[in-house]
Amino acid sequence: MNFSALVTNKNEAGEVISSIVQLDESQLPDGNVTVAIEWAGLNYKDGLCLTGGGGLVRNYPHVAGIDFAGVVKKSSDDRYKKGDKVVLTGWRVGEVQWGGYAQVARINADWLVPLPKGMSTKDAMVIGTAGLTAQLAISRLIDNGLKPDQGEVLVTGAGGGVGSIAVMLLAKMGYDVVALSGREETKEFLKKIGAKTIMLRSELAESSKRVLERERWAGVVDSAGGAMLANILKAVKYGGGVASIGLAGGASWDASVIPFIIRGVNMYGIDSVMQPFKARKKAWKKLAKNFDQKIYAPMVSEVNLEELPKEAKKILKGQIMGRVIVKP
Repeated sequence: MNFSALVTNKNEAGEVISSIVQLDESQLPDGNVTVAIEWAGLNYKDGLCLTGGGGLVRNYPHVAGIDFAGVVKKSSDDRYKKGDKVVLTGWRVGEVQWGGYAQVARINADWLVPLPKGMSTKDAMVIGTAGLTAQLAISRLIDNGLKPDQGEVLVTGAGGGVGSIAVMLLAKMGYDVVALSGREETKEFLKKIGAKTIMLRSELAESSKRVLERERWAGVVDSAGGAMLANILKAVKYGGGVASIGLAGGASWDASVIPFIIRGVNMYGIDSVMQPFKARKKAWKKLAKNFDQKIYAPMVSEVNLEELPKEAKKILKGQIMGRVIVKP
């Protein structure tokens, strides 16, 4: 059976180019579950894969798309049968393995999660890898003692997918959320989804020579990294925690160990790629309960496969607000 896919290739000049190609299911990689894809998502990693950045794609031709949701067409694994609705995030699908920018995918059953009851495949991709990462970060902070009465929780990169979803989830759970964004146009919406305070990136960009600042943050969901993370750590309250989920501001920083050994600050690395099945299933169950699709709808835009190369360039430049979902 033929289907459409956005195939990324490298030409003789070394340029990475993506175009719509008709493929046959016999050309799909090995796997024990074949899925008819109904929706996929656009993430920062997808932007890299579609443009050849970051060295994520080693072998061409390639089909990008690190997350998708759809219906099982065929399965030789007892856990899934034809007609089951499933969601996939991580496991280096869309990087090493062919991903979701196609009408059909064949993958390993171990990488799938059954779609929670009451959630559509479109709902799942509005949430996507971004929402899963946000939920894992919040759960880690709460599991380690964060409570609503302890004070403000800072979310950096609040205008992006992970950040905006983290703002909404934390607000719904009763936390006093401070949303940090570099874009003025996100202010109104961030307040609508529950942010109590909006800060501009410039307010935390300047570094002081002090090793500690006044205690302010009970917890932090950080997608910035870099110098901003170093500044944030100085103001985390005694025993507070920082969930690190990204490096939009850089992968390294010039920081002190003082916040860790004087205030007992904790830093948690959040990985959504290799999370075990039980942790994924638990997170998706929480998302099905707490994520408000209606409130978040203004932060969602829909594109088709043909539009993805243009959108990939935009997400790498920080020009995407919220979530972009793909209808293949």
